[in-house]
Amino acid sequence: MSSRELVIGFDADDTLWHNETIFENVHARYRDMLAHYHDAATVDRTLFATEMRNLEPYGYGVKGFMLSAVETAIELSASKISADEIRRLLELGREMLAHPVDLLDGVAETLASLAITHRLLIITKGDLRDQERKLAKSGIAQHFRHVEIVSEKNESAYVTILRRHSIAPEDFLMVGNSLKSDIVPVLALGGAAAHVPYPLTWAYEQVDVLPPSEGRFFEIKSVREIPPLLARLAR
Repeated sequence: MSSRELVIGFDADDTLWHNETIFENVHARYRDMLAHYHDAATVDRTLFATEMRNLEPYGYGVKGFMLSAVETAIELSASKISADEIRRLLELGREMLAHPVDLLDGVAETLASLAITHRLLIITKGDLRDQERKLAKSGIAQHFRHVEIVSEKNESAYVTILRRHSIAPEDFLMVGNSLKSDIVPVLALGGAAAHVPYPLTWAYEQVDVLPPSEGRFFEIKSVREIPPLLARLAR
């Protein structure tokens, strides 16, 4: 690690506030709605395949998910699904978009402390309007010097962000729950990354292998562990 000041990037969904639990709740209700057409395993498998096929045109977030959910419902019902059932599906999406922002334990006080001594960034992907809404309602926006909402979180995206804010990879620590989006790209660039697992992880965000990262990868249980981690890195 560099001896210069460390800049800290934070993922948003499931790192700062709960998100996947909202999706899982809707998944359960979605399975129930389609139970008279197919079993739960078929619904899950088909929906996931549809989401993967639609990632390129729709991107991430509630809106893309709902479009895929409607498409899947039409497919699994052999186009027999009613307009009323489609309306109920759309209502689920509206509920998700209106859901309160529920911060994870320790986030508010940890960010308030870190913002005094470090430059903090949010680096998140998803629907621009929805991510802006959640950040505005979170009560923690004032702690971040910069906010980056991107369509994808890969090496190219991180290179662009770090260059934009004049941050060397060796001076950067990324904190997030997704190995695929928050950890692997940053380690590959020579930065440091702290993985904060969330109880639920979307299958698309799971990876099995990390790039070589001696002394740069850290597994922590909560954002509360970031200040002690920084103290260790400063030694």
